Amino acid sequence: MSTATEANFDGLVGPTHNYSGLSFGNVASLNNSARASNPKAAAKQGLTKMKALADMGFVQGVLAPHERPHIPTLRRLGFRGSDAHILQQAAKHAPKLLAAVSSASCMWTANAATVSPSGDTSDQRVHFTPANLVNKFHRSIEHETTGAILRATFRDERHFAHHDALPSVDTLGDEGAANHTRFCHDYGEQGVAFFVYGMEAFNTHAPRPRTFPARHTVEASQAVARQHGLSAHQVVYAQQNPAVIDAGVFHNDVIAVGNRNAHFYHQDAFLDTAKMKAELLTAWGDRTSKFHLIEVPRADVSVQDSIQSYLFNSQLLSRGDDDMVLVVPGECENNSAVWAYLNGLVTGHSPINEVKIFDLKQSMSNGGGPACLRLRVALTDAERQAINPATLMNDTLFERLNLWVDKHYRDELYEKDLADPMLLIESRNALDELTRLLNLGNVYEFQP
Repeated sequence: MSTATEANFDGLVGPTHNYSGLSFGNVASLNNSARASNPKAAAKQGLTKMKALADMGFVQGVLAPHERPHIPTLRRLGFRGSDAHILQQAAKHAPKLLAAVSSASCMWTANAATVSPSGDTSDQRVHFTPANLVNKFHRSIEHETTGAILRATFRDERHFAHHDALPSVDTLGDEGAANHTRFCHDYGEQGVAFFVYGMEAFNTHAPRPRTFPARHTVEASQAVARQHGLSAHQVVYAQQNPAVIDAGVFHNDVIAVGNRNAHFYHQDAFLDTAKMKAELLTAWGDRTSKFHLIEVPRADVSVQDSIQSYLFNSQLLSRGDDDMVLVVPGECENNSAVWAYLNGLVTGHSPINEVKIFDLKQSMSNGGGPACLRLRVALTDAERQAINPATLMNDTLFERLNLWVDKHYRDELYEKDLADPMLLIESRNALDELTRLLNLGNVYEFQP
């Protein structure tokens, strides 16, 4: 067994970060539409979290944002002329379409892909499948660029295998790692892949939500598991509770989070909690470490408090055997029920021994907390050495990226500003410079 660790790759917030209320089913996104955003503050908040985790000794990487507004999509949808003319016409005739192709939603890299470590896969390589995100138009246009950025970050074919996204149809709706967790004793050994889905697409009689969409299907999870060469004995599928989806829990990572031998989840997270626990414990088997099921009672923290605070959209980071830190947004401290629960948790008998708070208000206002901002990749020492080193956070990169943000980002952005041709020029100039900072090569369509 190889020595291995878990790396977190956070999405860098893009220059067009704005509040357009595009995500039906995401309560925070809908509630904050039409407010002014601050792209510069958003990017710096994300960078501060990345640097803090790197300083704590965790492997921390950066994933680049996408080109926005995405002119190629507008051209495919019938707009013609210069880039400036296309923006003008889109703003006049299809303003919500312009908002959609301008979204900086790729910052939430928990949705970027599903990742299977080499300890789990049949060919002993790390496998990546970009999520098709078909349920939301503004996200469904991401997977091609996401795939290009992942290939530029994890280049070495001896260690990394890259797949295309699943077909972009509702039957195979795939929301990536926001609905996938991996449990293991050690990151280098074979683990348990835990896939959570919102509905069975081919079984119309199975339970499903009535108000908000079930974005992820079991058929998509099964396809990814096959594509990655996972052993059926080490895979568990569980359905989200349709009632909590209708309450605003659009992804499993809004109601549950796991790492190594700990599963931290709300009492109402799953349709059949008893079945979920039994199947996870069976797949876990007789290992040297205990499997911790940390179930938060609804009597202590309601589903609404979980959504408002993003208690479960936290990063559960392992510092060693049964020694974990929970990274939460500041909203948790401001919710009395959640804060009381967390204080009891760290003084109790769970492996979670510390809570770290970060200010992520810009991301939170669009419905994304700490866990939304990161893609987890378990890596052996050899695989870690094979990563594009320019994407790994350190003192030098932190300084360079902050200077880059200061140079290229605006302090305030409204939805109406998306039609400004200068914003497109500013964004392209920023991304062109960023590809050189991160040694990505030409990953954007506007680059020659």
